[in-house]
Amino acid sequence: MASSRENAARIHHRGLVIGVDIGGSKIAAGVVTPGGRILARCRAETPDRSKSPKVVEDTICDVVAELRRDYPVRAVGVGAAGFVDEQRATVLFAPHLSWREEPLREALRTRLQLPVVVENDANAAAWAEARVGAGRDCADTVVVNLGTGIGGAVVIGGELYRGRHGMAGEFGHMTVVSGGLRCECGNRGCWEQYASGNAVTREARELAAADSPVARGLLNAVAGTPSLITGALVSELARAGDLACTELLEEAGGWLGLGLANLAAAFDPELFVVGGGVSQSGELLLAPARRAFRRSLTGRGYRPEPGIVAAELGNEAGLIGAADLARDALPRWRQGRRQSRIGGPIRIRGRSR
Repeated sequence: MASSRENAARIHHRGLVIGVDIGGSKIAAGVVTPGGRILARCRAETPDRSKSPKVVEDTICDVVAELRRDYPVRAVGVGAAGFVDEQRATVLFAPHLSWREEPLREALRTRLQLPVVVENDANAAAWAEARVGAGRDCADTVVVNLGTGIGGAVVIGGELYRGRHGMAGEFGHMTVVSGGLRCECGNRGCWEQYASGNAVTREARELAAADSPVARGLLNAVAGTPSLITGALVSELARAGDLACTELLEEAGGWLGLGLANLAAAFDPELFVVGGGVSQSGELLLAPARRAFRRSLTGRGYRPEPGIVAAELGNEAGLIGAADLARDALPRWRQGRRQSRIGGPIRIRGRSR
């Protein structure tokens, strides 16, 4: 039987790339084929935000080194939870890490001696869904991730739209209720205060804390301690038929549909892909979202209606997308190497830099 090294060598010419997904609690990495298949995985705990940037870089390099022992990879893509500049090089701000204006691409490229691309984690996950996941047959797709908050990305004409400064896709901070609930961003009425995992958890805990008779199933599940209620528990009980939890997901789905209608007015996509932890509730969330979407869609009844479907790649979307973005950047990296040897400018999409 051929070894993993021999198998990897057979497809090396197609471009094996390591994708790294950096979250608040874990760093997940994998060797990814051009078709989005993960050949090997490695995980480590994310260093606490009090640790220096170098500690985080050390951890990334460790997981990459472990995967490189058996696979001849050509590049590394990193998806980071934070603002990444338009050059996909610097993490401007990461709320769960100590990165502030951190030149991560150059630091990793110097240590790994490989081409490196850094991307926002939501963009990376969305790109994976658009490229090899639920949106693979569509050129214009909006991906919305429902987790602690709401993030996402837009793919237009088969290309990831990042905005002028690399910060597009912060959908969760659209205002949907003037003067509404206070958001961690400092504003009021943000979409993620009504349709995210945190929103479902908050509403469920408030219902249970009020000792409402309809919350009896929730309270029994947590031995009478509302603070132990999670969004995952709400989804689990709703799937088991609990009426209160079903209503909580219907309410979140209604807010989701309203926000998607706003995005449809802005981008007119062919498809919405809904991912993240809350989306695992499936049709309990998506069916009411579609109903609310149809009620709120501008020009309803006189325009094509985009589909609303669940994401397919789950928690691995971030590392798959980061790897694919790094693979796509390889031709530009090789061009840059050639240009640097002859002293000419590097021209990308009409701009010199």
